[in-house]
Amino acid sequence: MTAGRAPERSRRRLVGVLGANAAAWSATRLLAVAVPWFVLSTTGSATATGLIVFAQMAPYVIVQMLAGPLIDRIGARRVSIVCDLIAVVAMAAAPTLYVTVGLPLWTLMLVMAVVGAADGPSNIAKGVFVPEATRAAGVPIERGTGLVGAIERTATTIGPALAGLVVAGFGSPAAFWVTAALFAAGAAIVAATQPSGRVAAVAEPEPYRARFRAGTAFLRNEPLLRSIVAMVAVTNLLDQAVMAILLPVWARRHDYGPAVIGLLISAFGAASIIASLIAARVGERLNRRRAYVIGFVIGGLPRFAALALGLPVWAVVAVFAAGGLGSGFVNPIIGAVTYQRIPAAILGRVRSLTQALSYSGIPFGGLAGGAAIAVAGMPGAIWLIGAAYLVAILLPARRADWAEPAAGVPGVVPAPRSAESADATATVGA
Repeated sequence: MTAGRAPERSRRRLVGVLGANAAAWSATRLLAVAVPWFVLSTTGSATATGLIVFAQMAPYVIVQMLAGPLIDRIGARRVSIVCDLIAVVAMAAAPTLYVTVGLPLWTLMLVMAVVGAADGPSNIAKGVFVPEATRAAGVPIERGTGLVGAIERTATTIGPALAGLVVAGFGSPAAFWVTAALFAAGAAIVAATQPSGRVAAVAEPEPYRARFRAGTAFLRNEPLLRSIVAMVAVTNLLDQAVMAILLPVWARRHDYGPAVIGLLISAFGAASIIASLIAARVGERLNRRRAYVIGFVIGGLPRFAALALGLPVWAVVAVFAAGGLGSGFVNPIIGAVTYQRIPAAILGRVRSLTQALSYSGIPFGGLAGGAAIAVAGMPGAIWLIGAAYLVAILLPARRADWAEPAAGVPGVVPAPRSAESADATATVGA
């Protein structure tokens, strides 16, 4: 009986990881639409909208970067649950204040700073579950990252669409309650499905500073990961400028509402779900660098061109959907490269560094979007950001070591892989 339940328990861990990420990502995607629209609607200021995004994302990046050694030390499960519960309290406070004493801009900035500081470590902790949960389920790492990518894209589809419906029907404060419920669901799923012990290998007792240095030393010796991180940092900044500033301003100038913004983002996300599921199925057989370049080129510049050229809504939706098909392949490929190059014993701290650096531009995305509009006007800002996006995605493509194993660091054992994963990965890039 016990042996018969083992496969079910193994699959349960992976399903739990996917479910917890679905809840958390849906919450953040909902916020990405609801909060900027709330600020823009109440203040009419793109600058104020940029400030609120900065207030959320700056703590997200800083605390996320510092949380890695703690995750490796006390375990991803505990960090994920506690941080999600902190986000629940903060999000519940926002609508409560709004209907009682009011919610001025500085108070909302404080609330979003708490949410960002909690969401950053929680996001990293959920990522640490992925390699072990995937191996326990007996599937290649590309399949695991592909499924995670599909879940993320599903959240990208559902979150903005839900935000548009809730904001249009009940107002932004109602969206805050929905977000709190999603964070609570994420905490409950992790508590129910993930083992209470540490998922990553147990680190030897050592000072926090030494553990942090081990992560930075590994990243310094990994030029491919460094180039990927730099690329993602730039594209995240530009995507945030589009999400927080350009899309809302574009919608208001064309007399569209938040539902149209949600439709565009959801069309992109829905198409990328299909691509992520395909990547989960065949990703281990793809040439990683080629799939990355093709996917990002299709998923990047055409979206900006569609907005700048003033195409009708149906055409913009079609272009965003086509972009989603290309972009859906990118994250599973990058995720597989990352997980297979980082040793299990330092996964938390290295992932926290790479993720935080990747997100380091996001706090400035709203500010950059507002500045670009002020300098170049609306169409000019879109073209400027689109050109920068194209340059950024070509940086990692110059490297030829996408399928090579990491050199590692002294005294750290690389993460084990299943035989299926190892055999499949050996053919990638051939």
